[in-house]
Amino acid sequence: MSNQDQDPKNQEIVENRELSIWEALIPIIALVGMLAYNVFVFGDDALSGSNQFILLLGAAVAALVGIFNKTSFDTMMEEVAQNIKSTAGAILILLMVGALAGTWLISGIIPTMIYYGLQILNPSIFLAACVVICAIISVATGSSWTTSATVGIALIGIANALGISLGMTAGAILSGAYFGDKLSPLSDTTNLAPAMAGTDLFTHIQYMLYTTVPTVTITLIVFIIIGFNIETSGDADTSVILTAIDDAFTISPWLFLVPAIVIFMIVKKTAPLIALLIGTLLGGIAALIFQPEIVATLGGSETLSLESGYKGIMNAITVDTAIETTNENLNDLFAASGMAGMLGTIWLIICAMTFGGVMDAIGALARISKFMLNLFESTFGLFASTVATCIGLNATASDQYLAIVVPGKMYAKAYKDKGLAPENLSRTLEDSGTVTSVLVPYNTCGAYQSGVLGVSVADYFVYAIFNWLSPFMTLIFAAFRIKIRSLKEAKAF
Repeated sequence: MSNQDQDPKNQEIVENRELSIWEALIPIIALVGMLAYNVFVFGDDALSGSNQFILLLGAAVAALVGIFNKTSFDTMMEEVAQNIKSTAGAILILLMVGALAGTWLISGIIPTMIYYGLQILNPSIFLAACVVICAIISVATGSSWTTSATVGIALIGIANALGISLGMTAGAILSGAYFGDKLSPLSDTTNLAPAMAGTDLFTHIQYMLYTTVPTVTITLIVFIIIGFNIETSGDADTSVILTAIDDAFTISPWLFLVPAIVIFMIVKKTAPLIALLIGTLLGGIAALIFQPEIVATLGGSETLSLESGYKGIMNAITVDTAIETTNENLNDLFAASGMAGMLGTIWLIICAMTFGGVMDAIGALARISKFMLNLFESTFGLFASTVATCIGLNATASDQYLAIVVPGKMYAKAYKDKGLAPENLSRTLEDSGTVTSVLVPYNTCGAYQSGVLGVSVADYFVYAIFNWLSPFMTLIFAAFRIKIRSLKEAKAF
């Protein structure tokens, strides 16, 4: 879930009747080609800035197509402005996540989570435990973003200390986080999908269980098997790591109060942005109480004073912070970039939304969706077309909301004409739109999660089992007509 100020239900789908399917595909083909070459040249450094500019070049190609089809430049810029405006909440959350990570590091909250986690979590079940823990918290909060920004960061730290692949761990975290986000009645995507399809929230959630439970079960089984077959370096070094953490920080179970308060606030439907702000401030207060020496050092003084305390906390919130320990591996772990560290991700989101805005303004998104709708005539074909459109929009429009809103509006009548209950559509929107957004590096969700967890999409893609398995599961159910409810059954129910 990414929190956006603009109500996605009110977004209009722009349609240009003069646009042909080939014209609509020109910007996408150009973008994919340029991104492929750019990644070939820059490799893992492509997201440092060059991919962002490629997205702007893709938007320029789309604008040329739009001008050729008599779409005014002002119309395109207005749509881009609306797109970027809709990400204002997400951008503020990103900044606040950076701030929270800084204060939770210097206060000892994250080190404390790692300290106790090393003693509690057995490496052989660690990955499966990540799925379960994140699923529970995400169901309670309704937010995959908040889950990864709090518990997810701590689990990444524990995995690093144990020598477990960060790609595997991030995949397990996201599998659990999106399971909860997808099913939680507090999630905006869980509310948006049935609204677009024309069914009610709890019918939607109930119907999603049919495909979601088998998918998460398979995911857990795979991670359990992986867990019993991976080699970890954590067992032999745990005592050394624990000693290093204990020497660098004051470890106390009282520090768990801060994340507990944040989670409680979100469960009570406090806006995540407010909860994260309060969590950041509480982290700063905890730092002054439990880690005064660290705060003083960050403030440029040997002893804590009002000035050094203020400066130390502000530095942790805004810029790079690093806490040295006697263990070199932990030195890399106990480093945060504050709000400044999120600017690259924000840059990526703005460029992605620029491309998506121009594509929407010229009518390309609507044209591609209609084309996909006309490709298939069978019931399975309708489901397949919906899945392909959702995934395609996540890749082209770079936003999970558009991946729900556009297909929801385009396919609602088609499902009705086929005699299918609207919950079939709402479930498919979630199975293919919500969960796959995190698999696209320049999508708002992919950019956010990779930025927060510090693991690239390429590294966690294969291990985000729940996310890529979900669309296959919904297609399997459609192919074998499993739990495909008709309109007659829905009315009787």
